[in-house]
Amino acid sequence: MCQSASEPAFAGIDVGSLTTKAVIISNGGIAGSGVVPTGVRPEESGPEVFRIALKAANLSEEDVAYLVATGYGRVSSDYADKTVTEITCHARGAYYLHPATRTIIDMGGQDCKVIRVNGEGNVTDFAMNDKCAAGTGRFLEVMSGVFKVDINEFGPMALRATDAVPISSTCTVFAESEVISLIARGELPENIISGIHSAISNRIAGMAARVGVEGDVFFSGGVAKNAGMKAALERSLRSSITVPAFDPQLVGALGAAVIAETTGRKAGA
Repeated sequence: MCQSASEPAFAGIDVGSLTTKAVIISNGGIAGSGVVPTGVRPEESGPEVFRIALKAANLSEEDVAYLVATGYGRVSSDYADKTVTEITCHARGAYYLHPATRTIIDMGGQDCKVIRVNGEGNVTDFAMNDKCAAGTGRFLEVMSGVFKVDINEFGPMALRATDAVPISSTCTVFAESEVISLIARGELPENIISGIHSAISNRIAGMAARVGVEGDVFFSGGVAKNAGMKAALERSLRSSITVPAFDPQLVGALGAAVIAETTGRKAGA
């Protein structure tokens, strides 16, 4: 049996290309969350993950006063009270977790964003790579497949490298061929993997230079769980990077929930 919140709850759902995430805010904190594969019907993954987050929060749908949807699948979210771009939601989520944030790097399954925010957490500029797999979780998954290594082991292997073998191509197809050639040449797998991470981080550093890196740098998205990627980005940006203790994959959904709370309260919810 669900226990009603003493105050209204607010929800955010991030319908991404690979996964759909939900976060519920209640009584001034994060009450529950969930993650499911998006699949081929994003209009169904949103309600599904919403139910999971409600169960985790021990709440019912009636307890949620306002819901904001974001992500590429937000156009299919007719259950939402409002839709907001993922750029804005990632900014709000990062700022909520770490108010000193001024630059955000978000690396998801199919795209990468560099976002600059001001002292209120509002977006002032951004750059986005959504035309190529380079710099995304998908690129790393393909590369880990070449080595027949679980994606969760890819980052730790990069950290064990004694050197970084340069990777000249960031196109997935060409990079895969290049990596196979390096393996055949006898290069150490850890050193090749370190080179892969460095190639991605250098590409993202180029995006960041266009936006301008200021203040604390915050790393969000599923790839932020990869310690090797964090280390490579810190080298390329020559800056320390904050990865939240809260699941970085949920930052966009959290930002949507924060916006839901602000909008809902203004509307009297």
